[in-house]
Amino acid sequence: MAEKRYRVGILGCGGIANAHARAILKTGQMDFVAFCDIDEVRAKDFNERYAQGGAKVFTDYRKMFELVEMDIVYICLPPFAHSDEVEIAAKAGVHIFIEKPIALDMETASRMVKACKENKVKSQVGFLSRHGEAVQTVKRMIESSEAGQVGLFIAWYMCNSLHSPWWRDKSKSGGQIVEQIIHTYDIARFLLGEPVSVFCHLDNLFHRHVPDYTSEDVSATSVRFKNGAVATIAGTNGAIPNKWISHWKLVMQNFTVEFENANNATLVQTNLPYTRTLNVNSDKDLFLAETLDLINAIENDVETLCPIDEGAKTLKFVLAVRESGETGKVVTIEQ
Repeated sequence: MAEKRYRVGILGCGGIANAHARAILKTGQMDFVAFCDIDEVRAKDFNERYAQGGAKVFTDYRKMFELVEMDIVYICLPPFAHSDEVEIAAKAGVHIFIEKPIALDMETASRMVKACKENKVKSQVGFLSRHGEAVQTVKRMIESSEAGQVGLFIAWYMCNSLHSPWWRDKSKSGGQIVEQIIHTYDIARFLLGEPVSVFCHLDNLFHRHVPDYTSEDVSATSVRFKNGAVATIAGTNGAIPNKWISHWKLVMQNFTVEFENANNATLVQTNLPYTRTLNVNSDKDLFLAETLDLINAIENDVETLCPIDEGAKTLKFVLAVRESGETGKVVTIEQ
């Protein structure tokens, strides 16, 4: 029996959409039928680059959903640009991939979750680190109780870039925590469970002279989780130019883990009379992995590794962190 083929559209033809488009082509099961961007030139460029000019091009996503039959849409919009595209796609029976953060407020995020649930479409949020081989290995160890009690997660994210003009504007991006370091906060949730309280310090120390730069560029957060575990997560946009540095360390009852990245980690077993070191090494394509996971969910009627309700929970987490940083108070996260 021949593999089912999927008709795919991309909404938002910016930088990250290129990585998804390349992964889509690698599956061998997906055909581009539409590209949409407010900049028609970018949409046409994607059409030529990834569909040899054979797809439809739009500047209005509503017309795209109205005029083109799709099985899956990849929504790669900046945070401030989200409106009702998820609801329209879900009502049309189109399965959804959406980049993080899925929104800038919980009201919008909740509408998205409700639409996907009511219309029974599959969804995947672009927290690609969840798919890493090292992350998956540690997750299985936690779920099987092999790892023992999860205790401490320490992480930091450092870069130094002005990024796009919208990114610097907290009202459009949500700030560095909400738009960028959210990947790290999501991994903390994925491995340690649900957060119950947060306290954050944040400030803009390095970019006060940059016009319209309103995002924080330093932050440090303390998190308490429902299972008693704690975490510290720090970030900055004032470190080494042109380098994106991300480190995670996880201490569990029976293992201490140092992640090089989502695919690679060193695990030291600590509940033996001798030291035992395990290494996880992989070059898994994480963009391809999340796309294949979405296909699997559609074909086998199961959940993806990060459905849209998970994206909403991580959004709630980082919004609480930002609130704490802005108010100077501990914020409790209601479950």
